[in-house]
Amino acid sequence: MAMKLAMSLRFSILLAGALALAPLPAAAQIVDPPGPPSQKAEPPEPVQPPAELPKTPRGDAVRGLDFLFEALKVAPDADSAKHIENRIWALWLASGSDTANLLMSRVKIATDRKDYELAVKLLDSVIELRPDYVEAWNRRATIFYLQKDYERSMADIRYVLALEPRHFGAISGLGMILQEYGDDKRALDAFRRAIAVHPHLQRLPEMIKTLSEKVEGRDI
Repeated sequence: MAMKLAMSLRFSILLAGALALAPLPAAAQIVDPPGPPSQKAEPPEPVQPPAELPKTPRGDAVRGLDFLFEALKVAPDADSAKHIENRIWALWLASGSDTANLLMSRVKIATDRKDYELAVKLLDSVIELRPDYVEAWNRRATIFYLQKDYERSMADIRYVLALEPRHFGAISGLGMILQEYGDDKRALDAFRRAIAVHPHLQRLPEMIKTLSEKVEGRDI
């Protein structure tokens, strides 16, 4: 019992930190820690970068990202948004380190083989080498999510959002974890924040519709 209480408290602290770094609407206040994950069908796959990305010069990444996120909000259709999204991923994945790039390529191979233990060890090395590298934290959060280790995934999401509050992959991942813990209201808030950053993010409109009907009821 004491162990379960400690785990619940630790998760609540991680949740509070993640939500503070990616502010959600005022209604999403933390009152009670979520309960254990619900037993249901396999959760959806997290948002991940595509297999092939455009070649994007490193340049001024911050200014480039600011421009791309503004363009993403006003993209006229899904195809245009996907093109912009890929350019954002290209900047996020640019570590600026040949060693980190090599390790990240090995992470992808290990992940594709579902050798998650090796992938995490490699990512540990990348993070030690480049602690400000957003995508290393996000990739490790994704692997923890795939392993259903939601506490450690949440901890890494906190770092992702500290470095890049607009990371739609991490924000939607936060929503998926909250949904696993049965916290549909805050999951809905997270998904709405992700869609505000990336209006054409795949699967999210359907998930928002389903959750909004569950949390807020159907329109009369």
